[in-house]
Amino acid sequence: MKQALVGLLALGLGLGLAQQAPLKIGVVVSTTGPAASLGIPERNTLVMLEEQVNRRGGVAGRPVQLIVIDDASDTTQAVRATRRLIQEDQVLAIIGTTTTPASLGMIDPVAEAGVAKISMAANLEIVFPVDEKRRWVFKTPQTEQQMSIPIVRDMQASNIRSVAYIGFNDAYGEGWARAFEAAAREAGIQVVASERFARTDTSVAGQVLRILARNPDAVLIGGSGTAPVLPQRTLRERGYRGLIYQTHGVANPDFLRVGGEFVVGTRLPAGPVLVFDQLPAGFPNRQVATSYVQMYEARFGIGSFSTFGGHAYDAWAILRPALERALRREQPTNLAAFRRTVRDELEATRNVVGTHGIFNMSPTDHLGLRFNEAAVMVEIVRDPNGKLDWRLLRTFR
Repeated sequence: MKQALVGLLALGLGLGLAQQAPLKIGVVVSTTGPAASLGIPERNTLVMLEEQVNRRGGVAGRPVQLIVIDDASDTTQAVRATRRLIQEDQVLAIIGTTTTPASLGMIDPVAEAGVAKISMAANLEIVFPVDEKRRWVFKTPQTEQQMSIPIVRDMQASNIRSVAYIGFNDAYGEGWARAFEAAAREAGIQVVASERFARTDTSVAGQVLRILARNPDAVLIGGSGTAPVLPQRTLRERGYRGLIYQTHGVANPDFLRVGGEFVVGTRLPAGPVLVFDQLPAGFPNRQVATSYVQMYEARFGIGSFSTFGGHAYDAWAILRPALERALRREQPTNLAAFRRTVRDELEATRNVVGTHGIFNMSPTDHLGLRFNEAAVMVEIVRDPNGKLDWRLLRTFR
């Protein structure tokens, strides 16, 4: 009798959700192309969360429908997908996209239509300054400015006096060049070379030879996904033995798989979720990070999680309560007004604990992460079984 009653209640809940118009949320991610190793865990995370929230009764009793589009790591396709989601699918908000250039390209269409979007890319210029266009844009990943701090501090502790930089020849690489070179100068570290390469390049021999000619104590590679393996491998093959640093853009298992022995000893800043099980007791987002990783690995396999899926988790963590609050003030049938209300509620985000830190938005800050809670320094090592892994070097709290 009890089982039958539970079944009837579940059926009633399912029928109730089915009778409600879904809350349609657009998702643009890079599940193919050079950024696929970042976009796939983002998509996986959001689909997993969509299923979870609907099993538990939706948002304020309404089902959630994610409309997911792959932008193939291409800015033009990301912009086209954004316009389709806004105009044809009439989504209430958008999460996306994976890469910096495409996220920057999406600003104009969301601002023109008055639809809030949450980016999962790093560049500060995606959300700053918060002007008439960027008032519609939020993001979850740490910025280059925030993540330059742990790199420079580690270099100082390692007595690094000169460094070379090689980064993507796009907005991600240029943003990192500006942020890191400014932080290095302030710390008295000389940047002796600054080179660029494309995400799809198959050779960086010329750039590496110019770097080696300057004999730097260390090299920082400013890229994301698996493409940054190329300059690192080339440096090692050409005999470079100094320290090599990467950015938080490589904090995913595919970078370890592709890099192999060439990436052992690499140092990089990352979100705390990357080393969730090594965080000290009492670290503010350890519990949330642990819960997310366990949920993701239960679905997609041990060792499959990455920090990029964490950015997607955090995007939903701030969007869901914003939707709940918006529904108390406005109805989605009044589409333009509801979209504005969602934007206002995202900006009102306070004390949301995510996998990467604690989010507190404001009219002048559409990221809302504090460096000391959102960054750790890690090193790539071989564990006792010979497997490549991440080792926590230091926190900054």
